[in-house]
Amino acid sequence: MVAVKKPVGTVTRGTTNPNRLRRVDRFIAALPVLRRSNKPVVVDLGFGASPITAVELLSRLTKANPNTHVVGIEIERERVDRGLAVATDNLHFMHGGFEVPLPAELGQQATIIRAFNVLRQYDESEVADAWSRMQSKLSADGLLVEGTCDEIGRLSSWITLDRHEPLSLTISMRLSGLDLPSKVAERLPKALIHHNLPGEKIYEFLQALDAAWRTNAGLGAFGAAQRWVASCNQLIASGWPLIGDKKRWKLGELTVDWSAVKP
Repeated sequence: MVAVKKPVGTVTRGTTNPNRLRRVDRFIAALPVLRRSNKPVVVDLGFGASPITAVELLSRLTKANPNTHVVGIEIERERVDRGLAVATDNLHFMHGGFEVPLPAELGQQATIIRAFNVLRQYDESEVADAWSRMQSKLSADGLLVEGTCDEIGRLSSWITLDRHEPLSLTISMRLSGLDLPSKVAERLPKALIHHNLPGEKIYEFLQALDAAWRTNAGLGAFGAAQRWVASCNQLIASGWPLIGDKKRWKLGELTVDWSAVKP
């Protein structure tokens, strides 16, 4: 009898809602590695009590690359069974955890792994090992997108990593009615959330972003997006290494090089 390996990780609450991950999905859909791949394999790791986030992910990514396959992975078998009930030729479900099992027909490497609202329920000391396990399952040019968001997806942040190291931090939020951008601090990834303190890089970055948002308050008359774009330009002028351009900023998104915020 062959021993079945126990999935790596622990069962999380599994809370999810339709459309909750729309912001990070939009980010993933624009990634060059997804668009240039002949048959991208994208993992929704820890999809939760309902398979809706995996279903939505496939729907969004096939608009960018029709050959996309999405694999939903959960550590609790009952959740996997719910996923299997809606599986298709391009939507797969597996029982597992951070070891990232994949269907045999898709090979052993993922193009992109999205792990959202998973590590926030772990201790910070466990993050590096979880990252390493997931990174080891990436293709040569693959990416890991790990982060968190609020219950309805209006406030999100994530870290993008390649096979070797973190590359950037992205924050994305609904700009309408936003008081201060630093509100995202309550939804930072586990690797950063406990470092939003004076003297830490992430704290200084969020303070600079708040200051830019205040300075450009007058532009709010032309719309929150214009105010956000101006705030991003101010950060660049101040020396912050932002990645991306106005097209992404207008979505309420901002990406900064990891070196500027790492603990």
